[in-house]
Amino acid sequence: MTAIRDVVSYINAHKNKSLERLIDLCEIPSISTLPDHESDMRQAAEWLANEMQSLGMESIKIIPTDGHPVVYGDYLNIEDRPTVLIYGHYDVQPADPIEEWSSSPFVPTIRGDNLYARGASDMKGQIMGVFSALDAWKNAGDGFPLNIKIILEGEEEIGSPNLAGFVESNRDLLYCDLCMNADSSIGNVDYPAIVYGLRGLAYYELWVYGPETDLHSGMFGGAVHNPAIVLCELIAGMHEADGKVGLPLFYENVEEISEEERLEINQLTYDDQELLSSAGNPPSLFGEFGYSAMERVSVRPSLDVNGLYSGFIGSGSKTVLPSKAMAKLSMRLVPHQKPAEISDSLRKYLSDNAPDTVRWELKELAHASPVVVNRESIGVRAAVDAIEYVFGVKPSFMRSGGTVPVVGMLSDMLEIETVMLGFALNDDGIHGPNEKLHLETFHNGVESYAHFFNNLAKSSN
Repeated sequence: MTAIRDVVSYINAHKNKSLERLIDLCEIPSISTLPDHESDMRQAAEWLANEMQSLGMESIKIIPTDGHPVVYGDYLNIEDRPTVLIYGHYDVQPADPIEEWSSSPFVPTIRGDNLYARGASDMKGQIMGVFSALDAWKNAGDGFPLNIKIILEGEEEIGSPNLAGFVESNRDLLYCDLCMNADSSIGNVDYPAIVYGLRGLAYYELWVYGPETDLHSGMFGGAVHNPAIVLCELIAGMHEADGKVGLPLFYENVEEISEEERLEINQLTYDDQELLSSAGNPPSLFGEFGYSAMERVSVRPSLDVNGLYSGFIGSGSKTVLPSKAMAKLSMRLVPHQKPAEISDSLRKYLSDNAPDTVRWELKELAHASPVVVNRESIGVRAAVDAIEYVFGVKPSFMRSGGTVPVVGMLSDMLEIETVMLGFALNDDGIHGPNEKLHLETFHNGVESYAHFFNNLAKSSN
């Protein structure tokens, strides 16, 4: 096998190529949640399939689902070497509010040390980091050092509603020794960390209905219960004064973490002040009493309102009593909390607290189980060694507050261990305006992926 140094030399000599391909991908507005972007989703899938072909991948397929397709490719010609399944997603969040971007979200722009574009960090930069590492192995090594399978889904940003069905229908296709999930972060560029835990997700639309049509608030206000007010009161009751979620039995299966793990979390260099800055500098932080901000966003559950709609929301005034009101709600779950049980908890709360002057409807849009991976697995050890070699610092471990549904699915359905290896930073602004990718970290990520593949290949000797 050609020495890893030849692969790294190739990576360093082709940084511009890697960046140019990333920019091309970021120009495609692959927004999965908006129907108007269905053709863009297809374009992104075809673009990635073509990239896989240029890498020398085989069995390349754009596999339809009931929603957006999954892109698959593999290379399975290396005897006596492990097979790694690489996961990523090519869909991105909407760019709203557009007016808060300093440059167009789908015109990738370099300012200073960063590339600004929707999806640059989450997670097109991670996909192209993997592709660039494989390109280096293909051209400077003796080919790929191990067997590769890649799946890129198009619905992660809407909760992966069709991924479980895809996994169930393609068990043989996805068989592997381990999965590498590239949809991840290292937190801080100077003190990198490996994510070993993810919170789960339960996502809903809550509708409250009153009269059949909007009413004149002067003629009916005070006599007809306003659905918007009812909705706000229901939402207000979902939290207690100490910041805890107020749904019945919500914490029944939540376990306290060990003192050792708590110490690890609070020794991370990402402190409350940095979190405050990353959050866009609200007046202060908020959350469950008795826990640090880092604990609240990693090992404690949460409930948030993601959107509200009711009545007249245009400029100027229109005195209506709305006929209906809607809130989008998400809950982040921790190990041992099950989405089905959380749904029961929310429905009980609504049944107990919604007045009989309105009717309500709860729609479950997405769910995913929380997960904690084995920190002693071969994949995690290979990732630790790769990051330490490239960044010059042994990475710590951290839990992430986000959700990547595929990790729990592969663990539950296929009994596959996963290592989470991505290079997003805490201040990349994912899901918000001016999302960015730190370019030096991107290039270091490419090199780290190359070392990771080499470490896995050597582990089979």
